[in-house]
Amino acid sequence: MDDTRRAIETVFRIESPKLIAGLARITREVGVAEELAQDALVTALEQWPRTGIPERPAAWLMQAAKHRAIDHVRRGQLLAKKHEQLGHELDGGAIGAGGGGDARAGSAEDMINNLDDELGDDLLRLIFTSCHPVLSPEARVALTLRLVGGLTSEEIARAFLVPMQTIQQRIVRAKKQLADAGVPYEVPRGEELLPRLASVLEVIYLVFNEGYAATRGDDWVRPELCEDALRLGRVLAGLAPDLAEVHGLVALMEIQASRLHARVGTDGEPILLFDQNRARWDQLLIRRGLDALARGEALGGGVYTLQAAIAACHARARKPADTDWARIAATYAQLARLAPSPVVELNRAVAVGFAEGPAAGLAITDRLGDALAGYHLLPSVRADLLAKLGRTAEAKAELARAAELAGNARERRLLLDRAAKL
Repeated sequence: MDDTRRAIETVFRIESPKLIAGLARITREVGVAEELAQDALVTALEQWPRTGIPERPAAWLMQAAKHRAIDHVRRGQLLAKKHEQLGHELDGGAIGAGGGGDARAGSAEDMINNLDDELGDDLLRLIFTSCHPVLSPEARVALTLRLVGGLTSEEIARAFLVPMQTIQQRIVRAKKQLADAGVPYEVPRGEELLPRLASVLEVIYLVFNEGYAATRGDDWVRPELCEDALRLGRVLAGLAPDLAEVHGLVALMEIQASRLHARVGTDGEPILLFDQNRARWDQLLIRRGLDALARGEALGGGVYTLQAAIAACHARARKPADTDWARIAATYAQLARLAPSPVVELNRAVAVGFAEGPAAGLAITDRLGDALAGYHLLPSVRADLLAKLGRTAEAKAELARAAELAGNARERRLLLDRAAKL
């Protein structure tokens, strides 16, 4: 019985995004679509332990979901018909008793039976709807992982180290916000596409970054979150192959993910880029990332494509001394012109520090104090540059300040250890 239940839950986890995406096209509400998909899961949990797992479990679930959707659409049509009849009564009109009900039911079945016809488009619609800017970034992340990623509320809560009730509330509120705002279930077109795409890519990258460099808790990396983000990015790239920045983001994540195993030691302690064993970098992910980078650049590139190009410079260097810091600094300058940001400037300071000397890098950080006052990586970068200039006491003070600001326990210990070694 337990094996059957696990099999059912595994199949549902894989297929639920497709079910929800198709059902949302019919119901026009992601909340209702998820409820119908869950109804199909309940039906499977009731029947499969007695009848056995069907030969095509995904098709079975889709068929069960279709039946639920037909019932839902018919109920909606019946309610609409009653409202229409009530309106006639209030207006003093006659109420007809023709065969319109059967025709409406037939049209409902026709709509549902076409559920599989636009599966790719449906998934794309679901991604854009889950990442709609009307929602907060936290709500977008939770809803996307739930509906598109197939994660449970418990899994999302565990990954982000927040109470499960918090995640559940975010998801419920997000679905209500989408319904109340009348957000259309569609892929934006024309001038709306790029701003909405930016929101989608932001969500995926937020998930990846939390896995790559956790902002809280005791673990510095959470590979499962990186895998979820990569999976979402690859799906999006398959559904929207002509959008340059989709490939740029996938390239960035593939290349960054190639270093995950080398970023932590045997006890989970952080290992910085220059200290990593580059033989442990995943060459398959690097090749995939470079291929995606080439596609993104061929399509015109953008912010994520430039970041991927920087990551590619590190990936191509067999040892730290081979790193093309001048190219990295120039790419950061290009990125700063395209998307000005104090964090981009801080990263440029690191590259300039290697390419032109620590004094040149430190001059850039001197201008960032107000913009990055609470950001722990500013004093961390300054400490490295000060240490190279022989200003050890100042470097130790900066590392102590960075440790106070760091939210991750592993990173805090790393910063204190660096201060002690100075």
